[in-house]
Order: sequence, then C-alpha cells, then structure tokens
Amino acid sequence: MDLFEYQAKELFAKHGVPTTPGRVTDTAADARAIAEEIGKPVMIKAQVKVGGRGKAGGVKYAATPDDAQSHADNILGLDIKGHVVKKLLVAEASDIAEEYYISFLLDRANRTYLAMCSVEGGMEIEEVAATKPDRLAKIAVDAVKGVDLAFAREIAEKGHLPAEVLDAAAVTIQKLWEVFVAEDALLVEVNPLVRTPNDEILALDGKVTLDENAEFRQAGHAEFADVDATDPLELKAKENDLNYVKLDGQVGIIGNGAGLVMSTLDVVAYAGENHGGVKPANFLDIGGGASADVMAAGLDVILGDEQVKSVFVNVFGGITACDAVANGIVGALAKLGDSASKPLVVRLDGNKVEEGRTILAEANHPLVTLAETMDEGADKAAELASK
Repeated sequence: MDLFEYQAKELFAKHGVPTTPGRVTDTAADARAIAEEIGKPVMIKAQVKVGGRGKAGGVKYAATPDDAQSHADNILGLDIKGHVVKKLLVAEASDIAEEYYISFLLDRANRTYLAMCSVEGGMEIEEVAATKPDRLAKIAVDAVKGVDLAFAREIAEKGHLPAEVLDAAAVTIQKLWEVFVAEDALLVEVNPLVRTPNDEILALDGKVTLDENAEFRQAGHAEFADVDATDPLELKAKENDLNYVKLDGQVGIIGNGAGLVMSTLDVVAYAGENHGGVKPANFLDIGGGASADVMAAGLDVILGDEQVKSVFVNVFGGITACDAVANGIVGALAKLGDSASKPLVVRLDGNKVEEGRTILAEANHPLVTLAETMDEGADKAAELASK
C-alpha cells in the first residue's frame, strides 16, 4: 500500500523523525485557515501518489494566507500524470541550505534490505543514478543487525553528506530505519532530506510503501487505505477475503491457487486471439475453499464487472475435492439467482473429478458448460465472450 505524503509524515512523527508542522485539507478556505494557524510562510503540496508534483505545478510556496488560498484553489482538481488532486498538505515552509536523499527498501534481487543515500537530493533519484552514479551510495543492510547509530552515520558518509551534519543525519537515518521495521514497510524514502541554515536535518517529503501482508499485526494501517481510489469490485472482494485483481478484459477467471490462475490468464489470452482479441477480465484465486458461499462471493464480484461477458471456472481438486467445488458452483448459482446471467465454462480436474462433473451434469444449469481440458475451457469461454 502506497501512502500519501501526509500519511508518511504521520508515521515519521510517530517515530520521532523531524519534519515540518502542517495539516491536510480538501478545501482552499481551510488551506488559508491552516496557514493562519501556522503563522509563517507555508508550502501548498498536492497529495497524489506520483512523482513530479513540483514540475506539474502541484507544489507552491505561499508567503501569506491569501497566497495559500489562491494556490490551493489552483491545485485542487489539477491532473498530475492521471492523478486528480483531491487533498492538499499545508506545511510550514523551511529555509533550505542543502538537499539530500535517503531511503530504505526491500532488495528482492539480492534477498536483503538496501539503504540508498546521496548528497544530490531534490531531484529524481533515477536521474542521479543515471548521471551521477558515484554520488548515490547503495549499502546492503543485514536484516538481523539492522541499523544502529554508528551504521546510520556510515550510510551518511558513503552518501557524501558534509561532515558538519553527519551526526544529525545519522540520528534521522536511524529513526527512518525504525519506521521501516516497526511499520512493516517495503519502502521508506525522503527526498529531500534537507539541511537548514543552522544545520538541522528535516524530512521535507516522505514516501512510504507498506507491506499489506503484515495487516494482521498492523491493525492501524487500515486507516491509510485510499478507498476513493480503489476499484469498487476490489473493495468488495477484499471484504470477502478474496484474492482479486481487476484487469481490462471480457472473460472472468476463477481458479484455486495463484499458479493455476496465472496459467489460466495466459491460456485465455492466447485463446482470445482467435475470438476477436478477448482477454481475461480479472485474477481471482479462491484458494483451498470452494464452498457455495466462497464461490457465490467470487461470482458476485466477477459478474458485477460490466466488461465481463463470460466466466471460466478452472479448478484442480486437491484438499478441496471436485465434488465439493461442483456443489459450491450449484449452490452459488442458486444463491445468486437472477443476478447470475452470464455463461460459465467449468473445467474440473484432480481429486473426485468424475463425481464433480456428474453433479454439474445432473444440475443441468442453463448457464453452465462443462469442459474436459483447460485449453478447451479457455477457448469456449473466449468464444462465448466474443458473442
């Protein structure tokens, strides 16, 4: 889960990372009120989950409350790389002597954590890496040892930060590591990490990505979810504990096991080339549970997608046998009633496959077509969707 800047700064404050005071708002009038409360010049910052806000006109300096309201009025509703600004952060402006860069992230390729630090902050880190690679330090972090104050200072040194601020920077870097670990983050980034004229170190911006797999021990993270930007079907799936991702296609997919579902997406996409170029409409893994309730919840989500023209249920019976899956499909269709109005192609294989096929054949539901193989089922689903 990617956080907005103001949410990242809430976590920073929680762990003692120094930053500038401010509040978030969704109106220009409130932006003026916040500026009046702060009583100093402020920055009006668009809250969107994309870089390049400044270049797009989404970050403005406001010397007075009147300026704050004017800039807020111009920024709200602004389209920044396809993201429409609905919220603003009004934060106290800070005098900047120098700008640095610091981040912690999960380095999947090397199966470790990585710290990146550079004295060349304030610009996109990809540009620094491309044009001044010697100025961007990349330091592996041992997951067991972590980052203490001494190692944090070493990270700052390798990033070429000036000697005068190494101690202050080390304190902030160590606290950012604390955010990374304590909040189960995949990324914690500050750009710019600034040096003020009196050698203070402040996190003026913040980018945090949280690991949603850690939700079971991070109950407070639910409040960070951007419900307005989340697809309604994905929200419904999440409410029913379904592993669902919406795609831009016409064939709804239900399978048990991520590997099987991924293979099904490929097979459907290939089959769709022979039927007008139809594509998979979603990824939906029901896992080991294929009861009537689970199947009904999955079908309800998929059938709620107006783009879906047919559904391919591709299940390999294992712990959950095919007869249980078949009963789940029959029960789901009975439970959904008239709301189930699109054709279903069902391919069953594995444990108790004959029993499962018999159950579906005897039910003789008008929407259900049985397929012997995955290829046959994908082709039939694509054909039905094309019609």
